[in-house]
Amino acid sequence: MSKAPRLSVLPSQEARQAYLDDAPEHHRDVTRRVWHHLLRPKFIETTVAIVDFLLIVTASIACSAMYYALTDGGIAAALPYAGVGLIVAVNYATIMTARRNYRLKVLTLFAKQARETIVIWSGVFAMLAVVAFTMKISINFSRGAVILFFAGGLGALLCWRQIAARFIARSLANGLFARKRIIVVAERDQSSSSRPLAELLSYGYVPVRTFEISREEIAATGITRSLQSKFCDIIEVARNERIEDVYLLLRWRNDRTIDGILDALAVLPISVHLVPDGNAARFLSYPIANVGTTWTAVLKRTPLTRVELAAKRLFDVSFAMIGLLTFLPLMLMTAVLIKLDSRGPIFFRQKRDGFNGRTFDILKFRTMHVLEDGAVVKQATRNDPRITRLGRLLRKSSIDELPQLLNVIFGDMSLVGPRPHATSHNSEYEKLIANYAFRHHVKPGLTGWAQVNGYRGETRQIEQMKQRVEHDLWYINNWSPWLDLRIVLRTLAVALWQDGAY
Repeated sequence: MSKAPRLSVLPSQEARQAYLDDAPEHHRDVTRRVWHHLLRPKFIETTVAIVDFLLIVTASIACSAMYYALTDGGIAAALPYAGVGLIVAVNYATIMTARRNYRLKVLTLFAKQARETIVIWSGVFAMLAVVAFTMKISINFSRGAVILFFAGGLGALLCWRQIAARFIARSLANGLFARKRIIVVAERDQSSSSRPLAELLSYGYVPVRTFEISREEIAATGITRSLQSKFCDIIEVARNERIEDVYLLLRWRNDRTIDGILDALAVLPISVHLVPDGNAARFLSYPIANVGTTWTAVLKRTPLTRVELAAKRLFDVSFAMIGLLTFLPLMLMTAVLIKLDSRGPIFFRQKRDGFNGRTFDILKFRTMHVLEDGAVVKQATRNDPRITRLGRLLRKSSIDELPQLLNVIFGDMSLVGPRPHATSHNSEYEKLIANYAFRHHVKPGLTGWAQVNGYRGETRQIEQMKQRVEHDLWYINNWSPWLDLRIVLRTLAVALWQDGAY
């Protein structure tokens, strides 16, 4: 008996088929099934998640052991960090799964994966830091070891994800993964130019056969002979070609045809999927809710539920307290410099419209010689003579906004939300911009989605303000704790490297 050829680590489709052709008959089918299982997209997605988990736990042990070895603390002192790594790994993998970042197609997009990894990794560490501080257990862990774990673990994840992204993208292109054999049933004008069909192909699905249904067959009062014949052909192909799923690309209003196909395919133990048509796909992108047995697409929701409000408030207070403790030395030094630089108070107070239109006093470090607040407030412009010498630096670096951390703690503002405008400006913009008042359905923020997307500082034209409002409304409709964390991290980058305010 001749020896079966040895499989390479990354066999091509031809190599796998050659192996199967040369293999003895009694184990050829078993080998095919093993390849089919191991190279399924679901198996690859699960493998990536498991590697993430193991990599994080390994990084926690390795980084802490390295730290204590360098500081003569003894490697045994690193053992408790295995528990930290386990907690981080569970939270990280859970959030990544919830955000659907382990889907095969997403795994090929390294730029998106890098952004998600950085945000979620930072968020998990921030949450654990708050919990450790609150429960007074942070003293049991070395800051140096934790920082090394944060940097080392993040670096390891990014390197691993880049390797995985390249491998998966190349494997999809070369047809390495086991392909799911499907039948497509489509209306004649949808079979060739269908976005869902292209999406199925990109995920490794192979349409073994496409059955087209004409408009005449759909419009007929009953199941025509030609349509009945197609049903029989679908059943025959499904049985002979080992079809796993059937996808229907039909308009949802053609319920009679859809029911007829379902009745005909009832004899087959396979799944039948109805792909949303254009109108249905649009509305299915909204959150789905149910009232008893009635299902609805939530086209517009209240800005935040009570649970979401509680989560956002916890986020605000936690990070505002951390921010105050971190920047307190800088704020004290700034207060002294303001008194030395020019006459006037340290803080600037101005009336702003907050949640539900309620006014509050916003706090800033004073950056101007004047204190404008009233019916007419002029926006700051480049080279504005009202701005003090120190004020230019404070505004450029956004240090003047730091006192608003107190507004966040007092409950007047949120850490992230639409930036509050002067009361006089609100009256003007409400007349010029539709849905402007919708910004007040959430608390104003110290930073916002518009600000990290370039709409920061002076708005010379009404179109710029419209764009800012559009970004604010998008934020309100798409809020999540992770979006808030992402905006906070991007704000730090914008404050350090971009020049938008003056």
